Amino acid sequence: MCVAAIYDVHGNQPALEAVLQEIRAAEVDKIVVGGDVVPGPMPREALECLLALDLPVQFIQGNGEVAVLAAMAGRDSTSLPEQAREAVQWTARQLHSNHERLMASWPKTLRVEIPGLGTVLFCHATPRSDTEIFTRLTPADRVLPAFSGIDAPLVVCGHTHMQFDRIIGNIRVVNAGSIGMPFGEPGAYWLLLDGEVRLRRTPYDLSAAAERIRATTYPAAKEFAAQNILQPPSEAAMLELFGRAEVRKR
Repeated sequence: MCVAAIYDVHGNQPALEAVLQEIRAAEVDKIVVGGDVVPGPMPREALECLLALDLPVQFIQGNGEVAVLAAMAGRDSTSLPEQAREAVQWTARQLHSNHERLMASWPKTLRVEIPGLGTVLFCHATPRSDTEIFTRLTPADRVLPAFSGIDAPLVVCGHTHMQFDRIIGNIRVVNAGSIGMPFGEPGAYWLLLDGEVRLRRTPYDLSAAAERIRATTYPAAKEFAAQNILQPPSEAAMLELFGRAEVRKR
């Protein structure tokens, strides 16, 4: 079995289209979508594209879906910064009730048996939380409690938008990276699991993608095109930023 794991699309439909071309070429058997398809500048297009695929797709819920679902239900997330709150509310207005029902039905975690790898547990951030932050630099002793009681040898996560492959306790933990909002070199990052763990990066036409994003009514369309497609933040800058917010021992 060959499984593609795609995380953190964030409504970047041009990046998603490019990755799906590579996924089709790889002849995968299943796609796992690891949360945060939304919010973003083309949320309805991204959701409907994934739902229309002619191969098995399983979804898990990310903190982005949680925030958008709250907005669709009329609950304002005051914990979000103003710009993020505006983006979430805009995204909620682009979606329909059938999207709401689907996103609400997605589980928080998913287990898939993959020959050569065994049981793979997919989660958004950590198995216990869709918001906890850790990176390739976070000391293992801080992260270990988040993986307590997990009996899968491999966990795949996302949320921090940077790929890594590390050991925490006796568990291999791999971050699939981000399709739509990468940090570091521009492109769309994802994961191929085919008995091996293969970190993938798909290049795509950044200028054309930025033009498509700027043509939307997304409230931060220009900023998204500039900062998430054409010139994403550096990995070093984000590691420093996330280092101040990463998970602490409980």
